[in-house]
Amino acid sequence: MVESLVIFNTLFGLSTNFWMAVSTRFLLGSLSGILGPMRAYASEICRKEYQALGLSIISTSWGIGLVIGPALGGYLAQPAEKYPNIFSEESLFGRFPYLLPCLIISIFALGVAVLSCWLPETLHIHTKNKVLEDSYDALEATAYGPSEKGNMQNSEERHQTSLQSLLKNWPLMSSIIVYCVFQLHDMAYSEIFSLWAVSPRKYGGLSYSTADVGEVLAVSGFGLLLFQLFLYPLVERFFGPIMTSRIGAALSIPLLSSYPFIATLSGLSLALLIGCASLLKNVLSVSITIGLFLLQNRAVSQGERGAANGISLSAMSLFKALGPAGGGSLFSWAQKRQNVAFLPGDHMVFFVLNVIEAIGLLMTFKPFLAEPAVDNCNIS
Repeated sequence: MVESLVIFNTLFGLSTNFWMAVSTRFLLGSLSGILGPMRAYASEICRKEYQALGLSIISTSWGIGLVIGPALGGYLAQPAEKYPNIFSEESLFGRFPYLLPCLIISIFALGVAVLSCWLPETLHIHTKNKVLEDSYDALEATAYGPSEKGNMQNSEERHQTSLQSLLKNWPLMSSIIVYCVFQLHDMAYSEIFSLWAVSPRKYGGLSYSTADVGEVLAVSGFGLLLFQLFLYPLVERFFGPIMTSRIGAALSIPLLSSYPFIATLSGLSLALLIGCASLLKNVLSVSITIGLFLLQNRAVSQGERGAANGISLSAMSLFKALGPAGGGSLFSWAQKRQNVAFLPGDHMVFFVLNVIEAIGLLMTFKPFLAEPAVDNCNIS
């Protein structure tokens, strides 16, 4: 998975046209399934009381990316224009202006891939019952001599049965569905926020440059990192994962409603408020996400966590694929509604985002969202 990131991320920096860029990003996303195993791994190595911290650390990597990513892209993209004394227009980085940040990310990912070879396995199945079961299977195979094809069929049947049991696990599936709704909202918000920030004042935007947007995201990402490491585990321990997710969703609605009014400010007051609003929105989104992560991992046994997180990641990716296209189309349509009486311009954009958030909030209540009846946390 990391190898695909290295290859296709580098090819993205070497893109010469729009469709090559789209194709490489599509392949990069299709082959990057590392988040599911990371979540399962974090759940398996932590006791129940530390699982919130473990999953917070996983999400902290996202926060670190929000700090480093925008800054890296903003400072290293188009190096021939920004640093003509170092990079010439005829050089490789002059002909491919976005190769440098992509190449640095690929080199970093390659280093991480090498270091991951020393990570220990967490799923230990060498129990007494497993040994007896394997011994019985070996004895039966010796007595009756089953063919290799028969063994493969039995393995496929067991896999299909396990998958069916996961799909019938309503506490798991309900938390995945709610998670997908919130991820659709978050991806659409991420797309809309950047477009809104750089759009002109006359259209209700902030008239920010790409560097200004990168600074806002970097500051909010750093604050998010601190929240996930030090505050979220305490909040989750006090309120529980479901209530924490509900509070995060409920507070996000009035926060998003304030964005069009923040755009009427200028100067220092605008910078402070938009920075605080962006930080708070990311904090609330992560609070929702980690709470649902905990529910998903507690709804299954240890041996099923990898498959459960794979299902969650696949479903989430489908919803996330709709986010940028939907968010961009919504923003473009709203720009043409500047003079209407009902929800003009960007008011309509944030209203639709709030509708999605409200749907997700309602789905966190019974009878839709079911809390696991039996806690399957790792207690080793």
